[in-house]
Amino acid sequence: MNNMKEKLLLFLFTISIFGCGINRQAQQIKALEDCTYKITGVQQVSIAGTDVKKLMDQQSFSLTSLPGVALGLLRKDIPLKANLNLEITNPSSNLAAINQFEYKILVNNTDLAEGIVNQNVSIAQGQTVTVPVQLVSNIYGLVSNGNVFNDIIKAAQKGSASKDEKLGLLTIKIKPTFMLGNTPVKYPGYITINKDISSKILL
Repeated sequence: MNNMKEKLLLFLFTISIFGCGINRQAQQIKALEDCTYKITGVQQVSIAGTDVKKLMDQQSFSLTSLPGVALGLLRKDIPLKANLNLEITNPSSNLAAINQFEYKILVNNTDLAEGIVNQNVSIAQGQTVTVPVQLVSNIYGLVSNGNVFNDIIKAAQKGSASKDEKLGLLTIKIKPTFMLGNTPVKYPGYITINKDISSKILL
């Protein structure tokens, strides 16, 4: 964490040399660092075209038994689609703003997906906004090596886990981009958000 703060201070110092007109952006970047981040839900999750919620209603199943997954194993391409809700709260006295951000998503510290959200996000003082992140990924590696998702979904089936039982760890790392005049500048490093996976978050 100290290393991250040092990078942030160096980053703020670097952009400050552009002149007083950059002061506002520097304040917005500092406000972004002070924001709190939460993953509040994961909706519309599908694996190889099959709705995960329907899988959770079954008494027993295996991902590899699904036609789409079986074919995907042969092709080394098993598509996962989901919508994540990223909640950002700004407790500071300054506006926090992002022009776009790169993201990386991990499950149980295993890389799942990465991409870019091209969306201007402004969080006023004391306000909270929810940013939707659309996830599209090939999870062939996860399914073929340890079957992380199969274990999580089986544990989350009715009668096998309470709503608050931890089933795994979902991590999202974001790297915001800011505009300094007409020049895009990336945040130093990633802001990391961890969220326990439970049947509650998957519903």
